[in-house]
Amino acid sequence: MIAEKPDAMRKIAQALAEGKNLKKKITENNVEYYEFERNGKKHIIVCAVGHLFNLSPAKSNGWNYPIFESQWKPSFEVRKESAFSKKYFDVIKNVAENASDYIVCTDYDTEGDVIAYNILRFICGVNDAKRMVFSTLTKDELIQSYEKMEKHMNFSQVEAGLTRHELDWLWGINLTRALTLALKNSSKKGFAILSTGRVQGPTLALLLKKELEIRKFKPTPFWQLELHIELDGKKIVASYEKEKILKKEDAEKVLAACKGKNAIIKDMKKKEYKQNPPPPFNTTDLQSEAYAQFKFSPTQTLNIAESLYQAGYISYPRSSSQKLPPSIGYQKIIEALGKLKPYQKFAEEILKKKELKPVEGSKTDPAHPAIYATHEIPDLSKLTPQQRKIYDLIARRTLAAFGDVAVRESNTVTLEVAGHKFKLVGKRTIAPGWIKIYEPYMSIDEIILPELKIGQSIKVVKLDLLSKETQPPARYTQGSILKELEKRNLGTKATRAEILQTLYDRKYIFGKSIQVTKLGEAVVKALEENCPEILSEKLTRHFEEQMELVFSGKVKREDVVNEAKKVLTKILEKFKKKESKIGKKLLEGLIATRQEERKIGTCPNCGSELRIIVSRKSGKRFVGCASYPKCKMAFPIPLFGQITYLKKDCEICGMPVIQVWRKGKRPFRMCINPKCESKKDWQKENRKN
Repeated sequence: MIAEKPDAMRKIAQALAEGKNLKKKITENNVEYYEFERNGKKHIIVCAVGHLFNLSPAKSNGWNYPIFESQWKPSFEVRKESAFSKKYFDVIKNVAENASDYIVCTDYDTEGDVIAYNILRFICGVNDAKRMVFSTLTKDELIQSYEKMEKHMNFSQVEAGLTRHELDWLWGINLTRALTLALKNSSKKGFAILSTGRVQGPTLALLLKKELEIRKFKPTPFWQLELHIELDGKKIVASYEKEKILKKEDAEKVLAACKGKNAIIKDMKKKEYKQNPPPPFNTTDLQSEAYAQFKFSPTQTLNIAESLYQAGYISYPRSSSQKLPPSIGYQKIIEALGKLKPYQKFAEEILKKKELKPVEGSKTDPAHPAIYATHEIPDLSKLTPQQRKIYDLIARRTLAAFGDVAVRESNTVTLEVAGHKFKLVGKRTIAPGWIKIYEPYMSIDEIILPELKIGQSIKVVKLDLLSKETQPPARYTQGSILKELEKRNLGTKATRAEILQTLYDRKYIFGKSIQVTKLGEAVVKALEENCPEILSEKLTRHFEEQMELVFSGKVKREDVVNEAKKVLTKILEKFKKKESKIGKKLLEGLIATRQEERKIGTCPNCGSELRIIVSRKSGKRFVGCASYPKCKMAFPIPLFGQITYLKKDCEICGMPVIQVWRKGKRPFRMCINPKCESKKDWQKENRKN
């Protein structure tokens, strides 16, 4: 039996072992595997650690391109960081020697099938196996999955997965080599590994487009009028009927006309409206909501959700679906959640219903339902703070899907002052329904107005004239960009977070409200001017559609890969002709980005620029004054992680505040002054985060 990860292997073994026959085996390399009997047969379950094989050039040709011929090789032979996988490879190889039959129990998706298929054909020497299909690692579902396992693997998923790997490898290796060599050949002063890819390029171009919109934006002044009144001792603000007044003199005329006058109620309109529960989470929705609520990056959210899935507490977190089929056992799940104190009263109310039927969205997934909390509940006190947050989000969303429709009321009151109309809007909840379940993650306006009558005169407390400007379009956040990529059919639910993280790692983008660096801008502009096909959303979507056709069996993998090679051949020929121009543009961006990254505010001693400096003697970095040796002001900073100056100063000591980003971890902030009194507060906040 081949599982995808150690925790999944352990859960499957514990679920399927009959009685006390489970035997834990530990190899000399500290790799675990399990042996047990079921239905009179000896079973041995082993695990991979993700992909044990990666695509690699079929023959070495240095860093030249194009390169189109690839082969699957053990991961530890391809990547240094995958050296740890060799011991898992060896265990599978040793155990498989005496196997008479094989069962695949990796995650049921294209990635899981590719992982298993490569192990079967390259280690076990077979091309097919029986297949367990499950969406949770609960005991009940695992036993059912075993008893009703498929006789063969899903080769539609295998072929679609292999196609994606081959296409991503072709784009990634060739375009990364092309960009990096263009930079290297342009000057000896600057070098960096620059990458782009089939989805990475269009994503970066999309982010830059937004950046340029913001830069080009010119604010337009406008004025607003606010009418302040008092009702039953409460101060309430009504807005002028024209939301924006473009001429100040027009606003001042209204102000003068209304001065000293009372407001008369001219009209009232009450309207009840219903709010349906939100659909259960799919991957993109979960990542977006976790970012909005907790500022967790998409990668961080997926990692946390994966740990909850491996423990059996939630269903498979990589799903496009917003649907919950009856087969998951609605009542059993709700009864189980009711045993946890935070959800007890909600579960009790839901279980009183005659019929349990969840609200569902329109999106589907052929392999998995939406993400939901299972009937195997955790001890909440044993979860990490981050796990508790994600679990609570999913548990409440699961219950909310079964909640009652919420009923709200709006009350729009029209006030008139000296012939000028103002709008006052009251809002209240009549029946909270599902809102009370999901309340911690909602912001609801409750503006309750007293009983009013048409013709009633109300004293005006004051009338304010506000000077404002139109605002530029908002930048993408890590949550909103994922939704945009899904809308444009760029990437997949499993790859979008990884693509975004790569853009951060390559220093093409920075910040929670995503900004494009000078280097990222240079990459996009160099390609737009010389090789725009690399950034084409249309081309990317075309191959996404082709992979869907491979999945449905309408197109062969070989045909799609051959088409990709022909397209890349033309792109790379064009790139080589303009390599010099591209390289110069990239070098300018790299130098500008490095200079920008080094800036950390103003020196408090002499007013010069503070910069990140790397010591030639020790190799350690610190913040120092650009006027050295005249000014010797210096501050220690963390030795690891990407540092960003937040362009604001500490409220206590006035020194610059920085943010430190480390891969796979939540960023933390700190004042660079080690003697600042705020140091304890920063440490406390960072520990909390």
